[in-house]
Amino acid sequence: MIRGAGALVAVGLAFVAPALFVSCDGESSFGPDVDADVERAARSITAAELRAHVEAVAHDSMLGRGTPGPGLDAAGRYVRERFEEAGLSPAIDGAWEQTFEVFFPSQGTALNVVGVIEGSDPAARDEYVIVSAHMDHLGLASRPIDGDSIFNGADDNGSGTSALLELAEALGELDHRPRRSIVFAAFGAEEQGLIGSSWYVSQPPFPIETTVAVLNMDMLSRNSPDTIAILRSSAAIGSVADAVATRSPGLGLTVGADPWPSENLIRRSDQWSFIRSGVEGLLMTSGLHADYHGRHDEADRIDPDKLERVARLALLILLDLADPAVWSPP
Repeated sequence: MIRGAGALVAVGLAFVAPALFVSCDGESSFGPDVDADVERAARSITAAELRAHVEAVAHDSMLGRGTPGPGLDAAGRYVRERFEEAGLSPAIDGAWEQTFEVFFPSQGTALNVVGVIEGSDPAARDEYVIVSAHMDHLGLASRPIDGDSIFNGADDNGSGTSALLELAEALGELDHRPRRSIVFAAFGAEEQGLIGSSWYVSQPPFPIETTVAVLNMDMLSRNSPDTIAILRSSAAIGSVADAVATRSPGLGLTVGADPWPSENLIRRSDQWSFIRSGVEGLLMTSGLHADYHGRHDEADRIDPDKLERVARLALLILLDLADPAVWSPP
C-alpha cells in the first residue's frame, strides 16, 4: 500500500454485520447458501499454502521486491508459474507479462503479471471482473539497521499476493466456471504511486468499458484475527460484500467499512486506478500496523489462519461479482 499522510497506528475495529459462528461439533460451516462445489473450492484455500506463498515472495532472496529490480522480476516469475499451474490463460496477447517503464527511484522496466479465466456464459463472458494484489514492495534500504537492509513486505503485500494465487487455484477446483470472465492481476510499482495498475487501465487487455468490478487485496494478515475491512466505491457494490459475509458465518469474520477514514485508504491501493476510471471497486484490508513499511514486516508475523479465512471470503465475493444475476453496475 502506498505511503500516505496520517498516523500509521493500528486501531480497534468496530464493524457492522458481525459473522461469528462455529458449529457445535467444531466444524466450520460456510453457511446454508454455499453450494458443495463452491465450498470444496473454498476449502482448497489453506493456511499452510498461504504461508508458503508469503514465505516465498517475502524471502530475502526477493530483495524486497523493489521497483524496478531483480526481486520484482523474481516475484513476477513466481506468480506466473503459479498462474500457469492453476490453469489460467495468459492475458496480454498470449503473454503473461505487461511491461512498462518507471523512472523512480531509478529508471527501468517493471511488470504486471495478468491471467484470465474465460467466463462460461456466452452472453456474459465479454464482461470482466478484476481480482488483484500488488506484488511489489520497497526493496532495499540505503543502509542496514541491526544488519537488516531488506524490506520484505510479508503483509504488504505478500499476504494479498498469496491470496491471489490461492484464488486462482481455487477457481480451478470448480466444476462450473463463473459466468463472467475473471482477470487475475499481480501489479508492480504500486508503491511508486499505483503505476502498474494505472498502466493496465491505460493499456487494458480487456475493455475497461466492460469491466464491471475490481476486487483488490492489500495487507490481509495482521491486526485483530477476526476482523477485515472492505472499503467500497459505492454502497451498491459494498452490499454484495456485506451479503456474502452475512451468509457465511462459519468464516468467523466480522466485516465492515472503513475504520480509518482519515487515512483515505480507498485511494492508496490499486483499486483506485479502476475506480477513478469508472469501475466499481472493493478493497479488502486488515489495515495499518506498527510494521507497515518497516523492516519487521516479516513472514513470521503474519496470521495464516486469518489469511485463510479472508481469502475464502474473497473467493465467495469474487464469485458473486462474476454472476450477472447477483451484481451489475448501477
